Amino acid sequence: MNIHELDTPVAIVDLNTLEANIARLQKYLDQHSIANRPHIKTHKIPAIAQMQIEAGAVGITCQKIGEAEVMADGGIRDIFIPYNLVGEQKLERLAQLARRANLSVTADSEYTVRGLASAAKRAQVTLPVLVEFESGLNRCGVQSPQQAADLAGLIANIPGLHFGGLMTYPTSKDSDAFVHETKTLLERVGIPLERVSGGGTPNMWHAHEHLEITEHRAGTYVYNDRYVVKSGAMRLQDCALKIITTVVSRPTDERGILDGGSKTFSSDLLGLEGYGYIVEYPDARFYGQSEEHGHVDFSQCARKPEIGERVTVIPNHACVVSNLFNQIVGVRDDEVQVIWNVAARGALQ
Repeated sequence: MNIHELDTPVAIVDLNTLEANIARLQKYLDQHSIANRPHIKTHKIPAIAQMQIEAGAVGITCQKIGEAEVMADGGIRDIFIPYNLVGEQKLERLAQLARRANLSVTADSEYTVRGLASAAKRAQVTLPVLVEFESGLNRCGVQSPQQAADLAGLIANIPGLHFGGLMTYPTSKDSDAFVHETKTLLERVGIPLERVSGGGTPNMWHAHEHLEITEHRAGTYVYNDRYVVKSGAMRLQDCALKIITTVVSRPTDERGILDGGSKTFSSDLLGLEGYGYIVEYPDARFYGQSEEHGHVDFSQCARKPEIGERVTVIPNHACVVSNLFNQIVGVRDDEVQVIWNVAARGALQ
């Protein structure tokens, strides 16, 4: 089947670009002896996770238990969940998952550590727990090296838990100093620091500049989007994920309406102008959305589309767009090669 036969709106992934993106980051991290642990929240598809592992990734990163369960069902065995897992239901699911996958998790409080310990005891496994530290975005994480060392000491002394290292997001200019000071504190009490996990796609080509980092977690790099392009980490031609839409109305000479709105592209702007880049009309401005309509200003375009014409949109944020589609169509040279179910779509718990 040719992509021109697909009904719209449809999310497609160019397989040549996808494979090149996977290979490029893996090669870079290999060259710098940094472990690659890609974040699957961008694609949520076990088959793509397998491609990343086959290329050399040591395992994957999932943000939620639901994602990890789907990936384990798909045959992935080394899974990192860098998220504070709180609540009896999640801890019971964690215990069950720990019996069939090699899990590591994070915590930034004693409360979370105690819960993880109960899950490890139930599963009768030793669960590696990394301490998350905050690195500049005011997200989760302990606030000082002393807090990190204290929490590491607690983890190291609880049966069923193993202190697995440190984790942050994103890797920042302050990360190395934080890790170095924490390592010094840990050495004084005889606790080794075996793993330091950093992350982010916009900063991925700078991972080697952070000498304390031993593994990197990037997610969006596999598809890329306008935000990653704006960051300078990738180019428009490196964007594997695109949305094919149809122009369903031309109410004025300047305005066109697409058959995809906020339920297709999400409402993420991320500091960008408009909701996407229209490949065939680079001077168009995708300025507004309703739920099922995209509103585009074509006034600056030398040629304007007709009703029924199909246009291709690179979205602002690939991760949330991927989560809006039941299926992703893999294409090569405009021919459909595979249709993947977005298996972990909506796995928010």
